[in-house]
Amino acid sequence: MWLLLAFIAVPLIEIALFIQVGGLIGLWPTLLIVVVTAILGTTLVRSQGALAIRRLKSSFNDLRDPSEPLADGAMILFAGALLLTPGFFTDACGFALLMPSVRKRIFQEAKKRVKVETVSYGNPGAQHRSAPRRGTVIDGNAEEVEVKEPDPNRRPSGWTRNEADGRSERN
Repeated sequence: MWLLLAFIAVPLIEIALFIQVGGLIGLWPTLLIVVVTAILGTTLVRSQGALAIRRLKSSFNDLRDPSEPLADGAMILFAGALLLTPGFFTDACGFALLMPSVRKRIFQEAKKRVKVETVSYGNPGAQHRSAPRRGTVIDGNAEEVEVKEPDPNRRPSGWTRNEADGRSERN
């Protein structure tokens, strides 16, 4: 029901704002504002998205809970969609979502409503650690390889180098 209401209300709000702003400053300045906000929004979404990806990778590398960087990335993606949609209301919402303090507040509110039972990495029975272990022993098998002397009757290929002068032995 809320989604249907949003699909009806948002276009009506945008149309009303276009009429008001267009009547106040004219058609071409209004269109210019819409295009400039889309370009500026795209640039900001790119930089904020790259930062969110770095934070997400860092949380995976440090074995921390990735929910906040994931939520940030989702909100930045949604902000990009809002900024590419022509309109003043959607641009205002998109620019608001690009502000880290707004995203943090939305995440905190969502966190109050969503309960996560567990977050675990690796083996389900293993104890969670905040940092990866160092000096891990890896079992493996080794096999000795016999080194053969090169055949003295065989000419070197064009890909081998003469170690003395660094030139190819190609004739």
